[in-house]
Amino acid sequence: MAGPAPPPAEWLFRRNCSLTPRQALLVYALLCAATLGIALVFLLRGAWMVLAFALLETAAVGAALFHYSRHALDHERIVLDAGGLMVEHADGTRCFVVRLDPAHARVELAAGLRSLVVIEARGQRAEIGRYLTPSARLELARSLRAALRGASLLYPARARPL
Repeated sequence: MAGPAPPPAEWLFRRNCSLTPRQALLVYALLCAATLGIALVFLLRGAWMVLAFALLETAAVGAALFHYSRHALDHERIVLDAGGLMVEHADGTRCFVVRLDPAHARVELAAGLRSLVVIEARGQRAEIGRYLTPSARLELARSLRAALRGASLLYPARARPL
């Protein structure tokens, strides 16, 4: 008789962003109000070119904040439970999910500061660690290896063949 299933192990990594998309919109609205208010004063004094440059400036800042807001909630998530190993990567409006067999998973970290942690199992591959420092990637690789060793001990029916 099997005991209760162990709690799932989960790792979540997010982009380091100081503003939420809603806060970025509020900052943009305040900036537009101030810039266009000043431009309106100059327009009333006859300097119409100031308004043209103010509109160009607010459009450029709006485009930059739109790109920022689109990627502010990017993340990577790894879940190891009885159902397997799931790796999720959200980038903008796209979300990529890879499901791997933990009994056959292999974790690698190539040498180099820009290298990502690679998890491979049965021909499937997932790269993670985009939002981590090199030392944190090394720690992630160690902790994933330890968790995967524990998972193959907990679920012997899915253990590696000899």
